[in-house]
Amino acid sequence: MELGIMTFADMKPESQTGNGVHGAQRLKDLLEEIQLADQLGLDIFGLGEHHRADYAVSAPAVVLGAAAALTKNIKLSSAVTVLSSDDPIRVQQQFATIDLLSEGRAEIMAGRGSFIESFPLFGYQLSQYDELFTKKLALLLRLQKNEVPGVYPHPYQSEMPVWLAAGGTPASAVRAATLGIPLMLAIIGGYPAQFVPFVNLYRETAVSLGRDVNTLQIGVNNHVYIGVDAQRAADEFFPYYAAMMNQVGKDRGWPPLTRQQFEQSRSQQGALMVGSVQQVIDKILYEHELFGNTRFLAQGSLGQVPHHMTMKSIELFGTQVAPAVRKALQ
Repeated sequence: MELGIMTFADMKPESQTGNGVHGAQRLKDLLEEIQLADQLGLDIFGLGEHHRADYAVSAPAVVLGAAAALTKNIKLSSAVTVLSSDDPIRVQQQFATIDLLSEGRAEIMAGRGSFIESFPLFGYQLSQYDELFTKKLALLLRLQKNEVPGVYPHPYQSEMPVWLAAGGTPASAVRAATLGIPLMLAIIGGYPAQFVPFVNLYRETAVSLGRDVNTLQIGVNNHVYIGVDAQRAADEFFPYYAAMMNQVGKDRGWPPLTRQQFEQSRSQQGALMVGSVQQVIDKILYEHELFGNTRFLAQGSLGQVPHHMTMKSIELFGTQVAPAVRKALQ
């Protein structure tokens, strides 16, 4: 199983008259996070796309291109590319360039996104949400197979991997299986066991279409923060996590996150991986038993967690969690 990190590059919003000072520092910190993940031997780093004041990255390809020049081995992926409001040809060109810079380490994770700001920003109607994604994903997959002439540069790889990112909607499982592409499932709340039917649907659909179930790739990502001491990790992380979840919740009608809900999600069967090294190891292995996934991404640097805390969590993930998980799955 591949093990890696992903982030949305959360940051403190600039003031209304700000000149991008917070964004500059966040991008500097982000590149340090990617470099550390590479140095620790992690397999992949994924970077999200957002068009909001509380996230630093609206153009993942630009940052991943910078990371390509600073890293040696780690795969570099979007997480996700909001394909419905983008141009598939431009996405292909950008990631082919990253692929050249990194000598074959670029990937694309395509999704419809969990926010809607990009639609009016780029002149799209939200009512076309699904139609746009379907049409553009089909074109992107054709581009990977070099079926569209005149699109340059060619990537370093013969065919860059394209994953479909999903939040648990059955139609997404069927879509990924029908297209024959890997599936990345975000589990950011509730209980992982609830998503077993979703993963089963992906596999069953693929098998019904004559695909070899042993070749299917399934990824899972969870919110992760690791500390040396479980209770201390929970105590120091909760204020930042609650602030972030409550900010998102304002737009979606969620009630404020309580400490009781936080602790419930941290429980052995819960989705939130916050605690000690061993607790996170156990949860990753638990999810692997549920899903048989081939990739796990730890979503870190959530909210305005200080950079030094994020770096320590990545260090523990790379030096202690990843080796133990790999050993257990040998």
